[in-house]
Amino acid sequence: MSTQPTRESIARLIDHTLLKPEATPEQVAALAAEAGELGTFSICVSPSLLPVSVPAGVKVATVCGFPSGAHKPEVKAAEAARSVRDGADEVDMVIDLAQALTGRFEAVEAEIRAVREACPTDGEHPVLLKVIIESAALTDEQIVGCCEAAERAGADFVKTSTGFHPAGGASVEAVALMRRTVGDRLGVKASGGIRTTEAALAMVEAGASRLGLSGSKAVLDGLGD
Repeated sequence: MSTQPTRESIARLIDHTLLKPEATPEQVAALAAEAGELGTFSICVSPSLLPVSVPAGVKVATVCGFPSGAHKPEVKAAEAARSVRDGADEVDMVIDLAQALTGRFEAVEAEIRAVREACPTDGEHPVLLKVIIESAALTDEQIVGCCEAAERAGADFVKTSTGFHPAGGASVEAVALMRRTVGDRLGVKASGGIRTTEAALAMVEAGASRLGLSGSKAVLDGLGD
């Protein structure tokens, strides 16, 4: 970051996340309340838990094709459209990882475009689309290919990870490569395994403009008041 990060500035980069499959509506309500107290940008929850009430100034993000990405494009598009109807401001979609691993980036682009078309970019409720590429499972060349496909398809962000893949979550190296690939044209979200203040700051320094965190309070507490 060009200026010294503060608790408030980092909080405004955070998608305060609860994506455990056993999460309950009561836990999501508590997550939303904590997001308001911490000043995070949004909460990120599973689509089955929408709609959800959030404090003023807090956005609602959800996931699509989560966590495997192994869904037909039309299924992902339908899921995204339903989430938008249920009040989602942002949709984090998982790509079909097999297509990326085999170099079929036109197919990756096509499925992202299908979800983009289901998420309106204008009108009263423009929806921001993030594309989860599972960077830890990809080579550098494949990361670049996915980022380029996401940009061609009209995505707003590229995102490292679901946090559920056995290959791992975000890395500083992947975030930096993603940022170099998309420049200032797209956002970069670092997510998966970021549990400390130091790790979060390293991701921001590498180029992350959004952070997916489940332990947001602990990370922010490391920045003081």
